[in-house]
Amino acid sequence: MISNWSKVESVPKSYIFPPGERPDDNLIAPSCDHSIPIIDLQFLSSQRTELINQILKASQDYGFFQLINHGVSEDLTTDMMLVAEEFFALPMEDKAELYSDDQSKLCRMKMSIDYAKEKVHYWRENFQQPCYPLQDHINDWPTNPPRYREVAGKYVVEVRETLLLILDLICEGLGLEIGYMKELVSLEQLLILNHYPKCPDPTLVLGLPKHCDPHILTLLNQGQVPGLQVYKDQQWFSIPPISNAFVVNIGYIFEIISNGKLKSGVHRVVTNSEKARTTIANFIFPSLEDHIEPSKKLVDTTKTAPLFKNFVFKEFYISYLTDVREGKDPLQHYMVRD
Repeated sequence: MISNWSKVESVPKSYIFPPGERPDDNLIAPSCDHSIPIIDLQFLSSQRTELINQILKASQDYGFFQLINHGVSEDLTTDMMLVAEEFFALPMEDKAELYSDDQSKLCRMKMSIDYAKEKVHYWRENFQQPCYPLQDHINDWPTNPPRYREVAGKYVVEVRETLLLILDLICEGLGLEIGYMKELVSLEQLLILNHYPKCPDPTLVLGLPKHCDPHILTLLNQGQVPGLQVYKDQQWFSIPPISNAFVVNIGYIFEIISNGKLKSGVHRVVTNSEKARTTIANFIFPSLEDHIEPSKKLVDTTKTAPLFKNFVFKEFYISYLTDVREGKDPLQHYMVRD
């Protein structure tokens, strides 16, 4: 595991991307802090309509926004980041016990994205775990670090409340009733800890490729080390870390349900040679058996034709993994053609 490599002086060949796919000169991208709004939920009660409009515009233009005063305590977000860093600092033997390449296993440690099948590996380790309902999953979580279950358990519960609030605000902005998404699909929750160790030459590697998330909504604690970049108007922009803020982005499934009114956020992750970077992502997504299609209420209200076909989420997720690995558009199979 790359976090346990000591004194690596050069990038191994299997991690070097070909020219044209590397960050190269785009490693330090311009900041988009003036373009992507910072949504302050402190003013939700007095400026609800204005904040919803800001969220919708960001979700249409970038698929991203930052969130402050979100209701998750700063002490808890700090504690969760410390526990995540402690987890990746564990001896390799401890993490190896959690390692699996089985894509169907939700609670597991892995390297890169699809290590066994991909041509070039990503400079990344991660641990993923399902977390809703909490009582159904917490006994499968790691017991080391000793505080892991306690801290992560509190964290995912509070973060879920924020995610559901954002879902409701977006639905309200689209003209749908509060609680609409709960009635439409299952709202599963997945916690992923990402770790991007220091890299000898960040211009040659990627932490994650150019992609959109296959879920409904993502909420990211990116810590204080930059590395997240979004793609807009043929250019990469950096999202600067803000203390105790969450980065929120729209996933493909929400784009489809909104019939294209929302846009999934195109992004990637770059590394650096000075500091390791740890991030904590929470995803809301359908169950594998859920049927996905553009909202009939939106299609009827706006009198527009559906832009996407009806499909089962499991089918989409399987094709998504292949398409991302091959650099193809995952929506290509599900768009309605004239």
